[in-house]
Amino acid sequence: MNEIEINKKAWGLLSKDHYEYFKKKLMENKHHLSKIIEEEIGDISGKSVIHLQCNTGADTILLARKGAYVTGVDLVPDNILYAKRLSQELGIKNIDFFQSDIMKLKENHNKKYDMVFTSEGVLCWLPDLNKWAEAIKHLLNENGVFYILDSHPFLMAFDENKLSENKLEIKYPYFLRETEYHGSIGGYASEGKDTESCEWMYKVSDIINSLARAGLTIEYFNEYDTLFFDMGGMENCKNGQWHYPHFNKKLPFSFSLKARLK
Repeated sequence: MNEIEINKKAWGLLSKDHYEYFKKKLMENKHHLSKIIEEEIGDISGKSVIHLQCNTGADTILLARKGAYVTGVDLVPDNILYAKRLSQELGIKNIDFFQSDIMKLKENHNKKYDMVFTSEGVLCWLPDLNKWAEAIKHLLNENGVFYILDSHPFLMAFDENKLSENKLEIKYPYFLRETEYHGSIGGYASEGKDTESCEWMYKVSDIINSLARAGLTIEYFNEYDTLFFDMGGMENCKNGQWHYPHFNKKLPFSFSLKARLK
């Protein structure tokens, strides 16, 4: 079994739990896009948006509620099944979903969009950023833009269990490009599942260069000392972000990037 199939199986074990978790959050109006995303993507009403790695569709629904016509795509068939169910149950009409490996999107989806959107824990699951960037270019119309918010690659080099203790210890070498295998998955919206999964480390230059090689122009690359989830012992900033006070202004925890066709 290759790494993509390993991750498809692993994420499929979380699908039902994620659907139930986000359904409750959405129905109680307790799930929101982060303040950073809201400010940076601006008004998307009337625009066509494709949401890559959409999971069970919670953020896709939030984008649709902003007035966009949104299509969600995910690797996992059960994620798409539950995403469709969730949008139907919430009465969201301007939305659609389909299943695909992001690495194969260029070959099996030809529609063009005003925006390609992806965020919050996505890049580490992709084995090839060059194919990812080519898919993004393929999906954009001539005036389209690409937007991402994700964990900062520099942060991902450190031992996540030491950060709350104000300790910086390299656990994942920044320049090492190897498949990392884990024995479990989940935890933020589901109980952890004992199953194999795979992740990959990327440098900042890998992200920027893959998009540049694909023919996109970077409009901005922003860095933040906050994160979109609690790594453990973090304080809630009350705007969809979390932080360690002892690392304020000291360490990048997340980044955002906007690009468009040249």
